This record gives sequence, C-alpha cells and structure tokens, in this order.
Amino acid sequence: MTDPVYRTILLFDIEQYGSRDDVEQAFLRRVLYDVADATLAAAAVEETARLRADRGDSVMELIDTRVPVPVLVKTLLTETPALLHNKNRLIASSARMRLRIVLSSGYVAVDELDGWVGSDLNHAVRLLNSDPLRDALKQRDDDCVLCVSSGIYDGVVRHGPLGVRPDDFHRFTAQTKEGPTVAWLHGEPGSADSPETAEDRPDTTTDAPPPADGNETRIGRDQYGVSGGTVHGNLNFGPPGRGERR
Repeated sequence: MTDPVYRTILLFDIEQYGSRDDVEQAFLRRVLYDVADATLAAAAVEETARLRADRGDSVMELIDTRVPVPVLVKTLLTETPALLHNKNRLIASSARMRLRIVLSSGYVAVDELDGWVGSDLNHAVRLLNSDPLRDALKQRDDDCVLCVSSGIYDGVVRHGPLGVRPDDFHRFTAQTKEGPTVAWLHGEPGSADSPETAEDRPDTTTDAPPPADGNETRIGRDQYGVSGGTVHGNLNFGPPGRGERR
C-alpha cells in the first residue's frame, strides 16, 4: 500500500439508480461521466491532477491540492447544475438524472488492488449517503444538491470567495456508522434535517496538525475504506518527487 496523501475528494452519486433498468443505467453512467468530466474541465482541472474510481452508480475523484478549492466550489454551484439541466432537457423525464454531490478533503492511500483506503474517504462517502442529503434532493426540484465537509466550509466557503455565498449553506448533523458528523448543505434543508443542539455536535478537535493548505482534516484510528473500482488518470501516489509536498 502507498503512503496516504492529502487530496480534495469529490463524489457524485445518481439518485434512484437501482430502480432503473439496464438500458437506463448504462445511459445514466455515460451522462454521469460527461457531467463529471465537464465539471472538472470548467474548473481547469487537468487530467494529470485527478484520479477517478468508478463505483457503478457513482464516481469518486481525488484532485491534487494545487487545484484551488474555491474554483471547485463555484463550479459545482454554477456549471454543474447548468450541465445537468442541459442534459435532462433533451431526454425523457423518466430518464432524468439527479445527483448528490459531496466535496471534502483528507488523506487517502491506494492499496495493491487499486482500492482507495482512508477514514477521510469513508467520512465523505458517509455524507454522500446521509439521510439529510438524500432528503434534501427528494424535496427539491433541482437536478443536484451539494454538501461540503466542515473542513471545506471552514477553510473556504465561510470566507465568501467570489461566486460563493456562505449564507446559502446551512449546517447539519448526519448520523453515521462512526457517530454524528457535521457538514454543510447548500440550499434549504430537508425535513429529515433537524436543528442542531449542543449535545448533537460531535467533538471535532484533533491532535494532528493541519495540512499545509489550511484545510481541516480529521483522521480516525482505523485506516479502512472504499476498495475496488476502476481507476482512471495518472495522479501520483508513489514516493514524493524532489520539492513535492505531501
């Protein structure tokens, strides 16, 4: 297994994928690839700065930290909805694709089977599958819904970079297998998202120093995570080159 490296984590997941027949699923996968590729192209993410894993109804992208996170957030808020709208307007309503999207960050390693391993990745996947995120998409007419981790919100969104309005995000607590975790949802909350109390808020302190780019990271004791999938791209997970920071 390679040593963990710090990356921006971007996840896309198709709503109600399992309820579609094989033909529709194959079509939706092609659309998902188109939207993911066009989103990252709009954010000026080069092929050498990204690594993709295919999970069937979803794709996971590891993005080099040299790619500005504010640009990614703005692109996900503007370009991605427009891309989805343009795709959906040309297809039957029954084949409409709607996405849950999570933007997070953390340490991820690649094992000998090309599986991705890391509790920070697990955390992002838990947010992607959380009830508040699913509920918000169900109750909206929008084609997608965006969730950002606490690290992304505190390090980027709350400072209001150009094109990003912090007031458009609201804080929620997701109940996960590892316990309650805090994240931020763009737009109005769903009915499953109840207001937080002090007792609901998990302890987000950590003894580990923050990474060089200032994003918050929380690493659990157990390093296990999502494995398998088809990996695309040539992002380097091997020993750092001269002058490279990890």
